[in-house]
Amino acid sequence: MPTFSFLTTDVFTSTPFGGNQLAVFADARGIPERAMQPIAREFNFSETTFVLPPSDPRHTRAVRIFTPGGELQFAGHPTVGTAFALAWLGLVPLREGETAIVLEEGVGPVPVSIRSKDGKTPDFATLSVAQLPQVGPQPPGIPALARALGLDPGDLLSGEQSPQGLSCGTPFLFVPVRDRAALGRCRVRADEFEAVMGKYWTKEVFVFCDDPELQGSTHRARMFAPLIGVAEDPATGSACAAFGGYLANRDARRDGTLRWVIEQGFEMGRPSIMELQVDKKAGQLTGVRVGGNSVLITRGELTLY
Repeated sequence: MPTFSFLTTDVFTSTPFGGNQLAVFADARGIPERAMQPIAREFNFSETTFVLPPSDPRHTRAVRIFTPGGELQFAGHPTVGTAFALAWLGLVPLREGETAIVLEEGVGPVPVSIRSKDGKTPDFATLSVAQLPQVGPQPPGIPALARALGLDPGDLLSGEQSPQGLSCGTPFLFVPVRDRAALGRCRVRADEFEAVMGKYWTKEVFVFCDDPELQGSTHRARMFAPLIGVAEDPATGSACAAFGGYLANRDARRDGTLRWVIEQGFEMGRPSIMELQVDKKAGQLTGVRVGGNSVLITRGELTLY
């Protein structure tokens, strides 16, 4: 009976039992493809990753990412957490300062920079998107979205700050609300959510406000994706990357690096902090990066009977 080692990490936090949980199979060779989805469902974390040899020898590893409900072509916290896990296990040689690696994902090669304080212990990882944010189709109307989220239409913003869909490989609908109180009142109504989002371009909704709790943060967010098996996500790096497009397109600055800090997961008791950077040149987006800390939680083995 084959046995495979895994570890679990909390991503986008420096404190155990915060952030977003991730299971990583750092050497998934031998795990049948048909078993990957059931394994992810068994862990029941937002995502589980399976690390394989890269198709291009210039790259570090290939990574397949599964939610309890299906496979993703790109996701942020699994990318950051998998890079951390590989470094923690010594499978990526670290040097003092930053170490650059490339992970192959469904969206393409994803560069990741791993920061180490002493050349041995990973501390922080930052991904650079393989695809710049792309705008999606017209979203559902505000009254329908409000019903799906258990809010009043007046809780949602409109005009320049209207909801918008964007993607850096995994699409999200970004829904701005007035303040942290409105964000805290979000309660997904399953039937309304399915009716509104079931046929839309994405099934994942990122609700946010510019009323954070912590000093140094710029935004507070929650992410709901019950139609793909994630009732609420504590930290969503791929959404944060696409959120960079939403914010940068509304920012008057035309050149330089724009920076934001996003809080997520606080309402779930799993506080997460994501650092977001967007490069602009002559008003055009040229790069997006999302980074954060990770901590190791468990190590174990899974036997396929």
